[in-house]
Amino acid sequence: MAAAELVRGQNHPLPGTRITVRLSSAHPAATAVLLTDESGRLADGEGRLVHAGSPELPGVRLAADGEVAVDLGALAADVHRLQLALLLPTGRTFRDLPAPVAAVAGPDGGIASFTLTGLADESALVAVELYRRAGGWKVRAVGQGYAGGATALLADHGCPDPSALAAALTPEVSAELPTSRRSADGGQRADGGSDGAGVVAPTGAAGSPINTVHPRRGPSGPAATTPAPEVPPSAARGPVDTTHPGRPSPPPPAAGPSGPVFAPPVPPSPSSPTSATSPTSPTSAPSSVPPPIAGDAAGATMDERLYNQVWGIFEDAARSAAAYRSAVEYADHRQDQEIEALLADPRMRFGPDAELGRLQARTRRDELEGRARAVLDRDAEQLREELQVVERAMPAAMAAWGSAAWTAWQPVAERPFALRLGDLHLPENPDIRVPMLTRFPLHRGLWVDTGSGPESAGPGSAPLGSADRKAFGTGVATAVAARLLACHPPGGLLLHAVAPGAGGPGGSGDAWAPFARAGLLAGPPATSRAEVAALLESLVERVDLVQMARRAGAPDTLPPHVDPADRLLLVHDFPYGFDDRTVARLRYLADEGPAVGVHLLLVADRAESREYGPLLDPFWRGLTRLAPVEQAYLADPWVEHLWTFSPAVPRPGDPALPALLEAIARHRR
Repeated sequence: MAAAELVRGQNHPLPGTRITVRLSSAHPAATAVLLTDESGRLADGEGRLVHAGSPELPGVRLAADGEVAVDLGALAADVHRLQLALLLPTGRTFRDLPAPVAAVAGPDGGIASFTLTGLADESALVAVELYRRAGGWKVRAVGQGYAGGATALLADHGCPDPSALAAALTPEVSAELPTSRRSADGGQRADGGSDGAGVVAPTGAAGSPINTVHPRRGPSGPAATTPAPEVPPSAARGPVDTTHPGRPSPPPPAAGPSGPVFAPPVPPSPSSPTSATSPTSPTSAPSSVPPPIAGDAAGATMDERLYNQVWGIFEDAARSAAAYRSAVEYADHRQDQEIEALLADPRMRFGPDAELGRLQARTRRDELEGRARAVLDRDAEQLREELQVVERAMPAAMAAWGSAAWTAWQPVAERPFALRLGDLHLPENPDIRVPMLTRFPLHRGLWVDTGSGPESAGPGSAPLGSADRKAFGTGVATAVAARLLACHPPGGLLLHAVAPGAGGPGGSGDAWAPFARAGLLAGPPATSRAEVAALLESLVERVDLVQMARRAGAPDTLPPHVDPADRLLLVHDFPYGFDDRTVARLRYLADEGPAVGVHLLLVADRAESREYGPLLDPFWRGLTRLAPVEQAYLADPWVEHLWTFSPAVPRPGDPALPALLEAIARHRR
């Protein structure tokens, strides 16, 4: 099996639990393994650090030649990441060394390799990490360098006395520094810029270093760096490297009267040489970024490639915003430090000199924020262009309602690969709307939350009351159900409605009326307790029969009275009309139904179900919540930003949705 060649930020699944990792460097260097928690921090100080001379820990063995043997199955349960670091002796840096190489192998041969190019003044780095993900393990190419050496690396991961331990790990040596620039295998790759050259990596929301490079973006080349200013030991955060591979960055500014300040690294053009650029050497203008292409992500089909590409854009936007926020936080911190230094001197507390010092501190702070904003705007422009290209290529199931895919809608022959539920955006760039896509079949039911939310539907809008939220929730449920019906083959999805509540604006009737008028309901809506119970019993029976057929190895063998089409159950005004037995049936359908083609779409206010007690809490947690109006409540899995969700609904008064339902009905007939 050929080993995968990773670029900085890319991950790769590990096929087994017994892994060996070798970090190769042209100069003698110490290897260390940091056993960290989910946030990348040493849970037990240096007691979770494996290095030469340290006691062995379960699951990790460091050989004399620096090779690390790992048994992932033997690790403690609270160990979520293994970060493998390379530490040069004091006084040495990676600037004039061939690029180090990390090689990951299993019992059957090589798994992955990573060449750490683009290094400069770093003397310590985290090369790769092994981390838990979805019940398995993966390896990620990290390449996070530390100009502050082993001390900075250990401090960044929560070591209680990093200086003393770093001194023991990296003693002074007098060997001559090699001058070869070639890698150990005789070649050199342009894998990407340094993820932190010249700066100590800041910590993210959970305490782990923020990496703003997305693996899908391809090679970026080595980065030219500008040294960071001195930061007091109390400063836990610093500027973050905002390099995105393949994206042009502005050249670093010259040092001003106040000394050098943070500037993002500058990736060279893809055709430029791969040798590192000195901070003092002139840099040429980067080449223009090639135009974005729809479907340039991995995947077996175009729909899968578009789906993965959207997730790549989502991650890029999250990391770019994290870089900007981290830089602004660092600028604020440095301003506070400078003003505190002024106040510490009694002679500088008052008078013209004091005012001048405060003005200079604010000016430097604004300069840092301006540079960070310029990088954010540059990234946003590329994301905006890529989103425009991707949106034009989206199939109807993944496209916005105003897309040409809906204007020219035709019945499909297969179920959708993914479904668009809405859009996501951050306050830094509200015009960048990243589609929120979910794979189909749905692994979780959908819950349109008509309970808590913003006080209004947007700036200048009237306050929202309970009836308004229910009306908006009904509109979201109608749009989702119509999208699902349109993106299945004719007759491939049957719609059932449970609507026992009273009518009126936003009431039960509004939820299923458009489908009833078009003749798209599989039967009359269940409005009484007996009708609700009978409908749920029939769906539970279908789930049980399909599960039995699959276990028997004959998934297509069903009784004649069981239609093989998928089901969508639209439940409105929950929990009205439900007794304890029907609630239990509903929970069963939510848990077991998606695997056999029975999907749940619930419109409800969670507060109104309190009469059923805490037993319904697992039910709510198992559903995907959709806000009926624009609302910030969804966190991304990378840097945990709070994203604003906007539901995918047609514009008010748009006749496209009723026309679509009529077209679906015609093709069914």
